[in-house]
Amino acid sequence: MPPVVWVLTVVGLLAVVAFDLVVIARRDHTVTIKDATRWVLFYVGLAGMFAVGLFLFAPAAGTTGGEFVAGYITEYSLSVDNLFVFVIIMARFAVPSLAQDKVLYIGIVVSMVLRAVFILAGAAAIAAASWVFYVFGAFLVYTAIRLALESDDETADSWSESQENAVLRGLRRILPLSHEYDGARLVTRVDGRRMVTPLVIVISAIGMANVIFALDSIPAIFGLTQDAYIVLTANAFALMGLRQLYFLIGGLLERVIYLNVGLSVILAFIGVKLIVEALHGSHIDDIGAIHLPHIGILTSLGFIAGTLFVTTLASLVKSAYDRRVRSED
Repeated sequence: MPPVVWVLTVVGLLAVVAFDLVVIARRDHTVTIKDATRWVLFYVGLAGMFAVGLFLFAPAAGTTGGEFVAGYITEYSLSVDNLFVFVIIMARFAVPSLAQDKVLYIGIVVSMVLRAVFILAGAAAIAAASWVFYVFGAFLVYTAIRLALESDDETADSWSESQENAVLRGLRRILPLSHEYDGARLVTRVDGRRMVTPLVIVISAIGMANVIFALDSIPAIFGLTQDAYIVLTANAFALMGLRQLYFLIGGLLERVIYLNVGLSVILAFIGVKLIVEALHGSHIDDIGAIHLPHIGILTSLGFIAGTLFVTTLASLVKSAYDRRVRSED
């Protein structure tokens, strides 16, 4: 993309982030399902308009727009896994309802900045050496297998424990930390002494969880496109809508019991696709009698959307069956 497009995009994203901050500052009530639904639709609509703009005005309109849509859906779906961790963190620290929106906002903005660094580093690595495809692909397949073998509770517990054992213990040692919350304030006064509230710890935990999850999601989108502009914008739009999605489906996550299975299938697919592309780049089109197909962006998009649909449908059917069995007992 031309430099002017990069500049305009960054300015636009910063404007949306600033607008979000104004909305949070003026909100004097807990986020309701109605509020969350409206804002989720708003951010999905923003991503949709951005995709339409790419289809209409990007140099390689069809390819660029398709890569963004596939990348956005992948990042958004993988980001849903973060919500399990957010729920655990919020519950563990008993974060006041009114403060949860602010905590998520700051944690996600911090992770957006850190992800941008990761994305630029990933793009540079790919440009420097094609063998990075093999590394990313193998890592995604490994992650898919690990995710498929873990239950949602085990995944959430392992992440929350890592936050508590590493970052949180360190912060408790170096920060003047109060024992009580003070509404949505990050800093308070206790006996005349300025201290930070536990919200700082929670924000650090959420930000760190987002960065750690980026180790899975960023290689995944690099399996769909190597355009740093598409990778960055798809991540940004996915993360901007994540906070509202937390409030919208926080109570529904228990019903999507096969979410880990669906995400592991998507990661494995993208990992294999990345390895196949690396083999093509090395002029290897066949392995024995097996021809390595070219997996286009439309195929990737269809596979991702289809997997998410089947995962959600299977989860809803299983949940309905379990409820019927319990009612009969």
